[in-house]
Amino acid sequence: MMKLYIYKTTCISPQQTFGENIDIETLHPSIDNKLYAIEPAYPQFKGNALRRMSKSTRIGSGAALPLLTDAVQPSGIIIGTQVSGMEENGKFLNQIIEYNEDMLTPGSFVQGTPNTISSQIALISNNKNYNLTHVHRGLAFENAVVDAAMLLNENPDSRYLLGGVDEISFNNYTLDTLAGWFKKEDCLNGDLYNSTTDGSLSGEAATMFMVGNNKQNAMAQLTAITTIHSANVEVIRTRIRKFVEENLAEGEQPDLLITGENGDKRSLPFYTSCDSLFDKYTTIARFKHMCGEYPTASSFALWLACNFVSRALTMPQHMIKRKGEASSFKNILIYNTHKVGQHSCMLVSLPN
Repeated sequence: MMKLYIYKTTCISPQQTFGENIDIETLHPSIDNKLYAIEPAYPQFKGNALRRMSKSTRIGSGAALPLLTDAVQPSGIIIGTQVSGMEENGKFLNQIIEYNEDMLTPGSFVQGTPNTISSQIALISNNKNYNLTHVHRGLAFENAVVDAAMLLNENPDSRYLLGGVDEISFNNYTLDTLAGWFKKEDCLNGDLYNSTTDGSLSGEAATMFMVGNNKQNAMAQLTAITTIHSANVEVIRTRIRKFVEENLAEGEQPDLLITGENGDKRSLPFYTSCDSLFDKYTTIARFKHMCGEYPTASSFALWLACNFVSRALTMPQHMIKRKGEASSFKNILIYNTHKVGQHSCMLVSLPN
């Protein structure tokens, strides 16, 4: 069992999840099958610096800075991402062709790598400690979580800034649409779960967590995490059942199951199989109509789980797939799959 306590968390997403007036009851609609992050004004950034930042760097840094107001610096910055920086990377490659490898501006090159986010956060906050970016496709955030847990095992008095960030880039969106991962027909996020076709809606967000090894002042505890590589529904079902049995008391079920169901008929059998593991006691909820599909979407689910288990937020009706008997959410199971082959489970609990 892990002892990764979460003290504070922030999120910039396609919904109103950032700042003082958080509102997840109102569902902001998708635009052209995309869910774009609602960006704040970023008063902490100077105009010139803000203009030079890629979108993923803006939302990542913007989400991180409110967690870095304490006098004590975190012992490290750990980010999980897959497509951050790809928009700027594409611009730079296009410039090579357009200008015949001459007179290239350095901005897009500098902003075109995934580790720009963690580097920018460190520069802004003058943090010279551990700094690492995990790029593992649909399990990038989960690998960042494991990294943080291992570091806390070695340095129990430390705190780390942990995050998951991804953006919608033109090149990645085009390629994934051609590969069938995003819907080709018009689909609003409010109707996502009624769809019977391949693909989902594209999304983006930046979610940050301050984590440590001390229970005091924690809002939630990440009790366990596992990752699975398989395209076999029965294998995934068995692994999820084993994960729950190993991390909850005998006969106990999670109070809430949050799944990454995304309107893609190819991934639906995995989510349906997971749903069927739990009886009417467990409430089942879905979240991808709020943030869309992107490689680190599980970090958005973790942000929701932390707020639900700590009762900082109430779960909106539009998330609920099946209302259960549990009166409160003390144990929340998150199950997500990315492009069918990569799966993860996280168990979030009240701090104990």
